[in-house]
Amino acid sequence: MKIRIGILGYGNLGKGIECALKQNADMELVGVFTRRNPDKVTILSEGVKVYTVDELMDKKDDIDVLILCGGSATDLPKQTPEYAKYFNVVDSFDTHAKIPEHFAAVNKAALENNKVAMISCGWDPGMFSLNRLYGGAVLPQGSAYTFWGKGVSQGHSDAIRRIEGVANAIQYTIPLDKALEAVRSGSNPNFTAREKHLRECFVVAEDGADLARIEQEIKTMPNYFADYDTIVHFISEETLKKEHAGMAHGGFVIQSSKTGWNGENTAIIEYSLKLDSNPEFTSLVLVAYARAVYRMKQEGMSGCKTVFDVAPAYLSPMSGEELRAQLL
Repeated sequence: MKIRIGILGYGNLGKGIECALKQNADMELVGVFTRRNPDKVTILSEGVKVYTVDELMDKKDDIDVLILCGGSATDLPKQTPEYAKYFNVVDSFDTHAKIPEHFAAVNKAALENNKVAMISCGWDPGMFSLNRLYGGAVLPQGSAYTFWGKGVSQGHSDAIRRIEGVANAIQYTIPLDKALEAVRSGSNPNFTAREKHLRECFVVAEDGADLARIEQEIKTMPNYFADYDTIVHFISEETLKKEHAGMAHGGFVIQSSKTGWNGENTAIIEYSLKLDSNPEFTSLVLVAYARAVYRMKQEGMSGCKTVFDVAPAYLSPMSGEELRAQLL
């Protein structure tokens, strides 16, 4: 029996989930649920229907795992605790500073209703989080460094688009080469956030909007831009579509440490991602964790989980016997 998946939201991430399901033979798409008019939404999967959000509860018994594809700024803080009352869910909540409170709200809802909810899946938080954990566990006396980019941050771009007077926006996170070189040298430097990355924003403003106010709101936005040097460019919609249509991203997690009795040797663990499509890769991570959610529910678990709580074997469609024979 295949794992039955529902998609809530059909933007870049929702479209990526649909593509990801095509690559996972043990899963099937039950339906796409949208706040838009379903008649105006065309999906790729033949024989799969698009529903309104209001119809979601009618499909409660047909969905094993509901994948939430809303934004972290305003959608997921409300959606995930609410839908965790009725479904096993997975989200990509990526506002790092607010993960503890998001976890608490989702955990309460999931525990009270005997559901499994997986939050903050993707590559950061998500795969990068795991590599920070592994690096610190293996090299306990070392220092962990995370670099993002160069690439488009979906969460940061979404946060800009929520500002009054903004019609569209794309934000690039750019690691500073000098900082990367210092870390790879094994010198264990200490950095502020500002010394590691630059944030560059390309914004399409609505006609008559106050550009100075928009720029100020971006640069002072807590949890997103306030701690970084941020450059804001105002451009036309035409230029945005022509020059900034791609969704590439990537980054590095590096753990640097000394080994030996007197720390005479250097050890560096580096994990890197190079992605032509940020949302497509994030979607594949979400789908793998949807498999884990399904298996955890089958074993009688409940409550909110993060990537730290999932055994690696739960992510793979392979059996334990296959994993031991082929990958161990």
